Amino acid sequence: MRIRYAKRGRLRFTSHRDFSRAFERAVFRARIPMAYSSGFNPHPRISYAGAAPTGSASEAEYLEIALAEVVDPSRVAEELGEALPDGLDLVEVVESPGGSLADLLQASTWQVEVATSLADSTAAIEAFLATDSVPVKRMTKKGLREFDCRAAVVSLSAQEAPGGTRLLVGLRHTVPAVRPDDVLTGLRGVAGLEAGEDPRLTRLAQGPLDEATGDIGDPLGDPPS
Repeated sequence: MRIRYAKRGRLRFTSHRDFSRAFERAVFRARIPMAYSSGFNPHPRISYAGAAPTGSASEAEYLEIALAEVVDPSRVAEELGEALPDGLDLVEVVESPGGSLADLLQASTWQVEVATSLADSTAAIEAFLATDSVPVKRMTKKGLREFDCRAAVVSLSAQEAPGGTRLLVGLRHTVPAVRPDDVLTGLRGVAGLEAGEDPRLTRLAQGPLDEATGDIGDPLGDPPS
C-alpha cells in the first residue's frame, strides 16, 4: 500500500524519527496485518520517502507499507486514520502498482508565509530568478556545506496574504536537498529580503516533475500511458 499523510498544526514539529514511532504504534493498534522483515529483530516493512524537515507542515508526505495478506485500502485508511494522533492525518491509501515510490518524488511545491510586502517580495523574486547561481550555506550532517539553491528552483511567485506575503516555491529534489528556507536565504543574499523571525513553511504537493511545464504530478495517480 502507498499512503499519503499530512503533518498539521503543532505536529509539524514532529521529527521523522518521532513520526515513524507514532506510525508503527498506530499500525499495531489498528491491527493491520503487516509483513515483517527477516532476521533476529524483525520490523514491520515500512518505507518512508521524501520526509519534510522538522518544523515544516505538509499536506503531501508519503510512505509505503507491505502487508501479509490482501486488505482493502479503504479499511487500512479507516483503521489507521483512527489510530494516528490528530495532526498526523491520513489523506489517501492506494494499492502499490510496483516500482519505486521514491523515484516518483522528484519535486515539491511549498507555501512560505513571510512578513514582507508583496512589492518587496516580487522585486526580490525577479532579482533571484534573473541570477544564474545563488550560493547558500547550511549546516548538514556532514558539516557546513555550500551549494547553489537557484538550480533547484522550478518556479517562484508571490501572492498578497494577511500580515505579509505568501510565496509559492517549486523545488526540484536535488542532492544535497534544497529546502524552502534555503531559498529564503538566497532571496536575502540576492535582494536583501528579510522574511521575518518565523516564516511558516507548508509543503502542498510532492511528486513526478514535468520538466517541460514545471507541473508536479500525483505520485499515487495513474502512471502516464
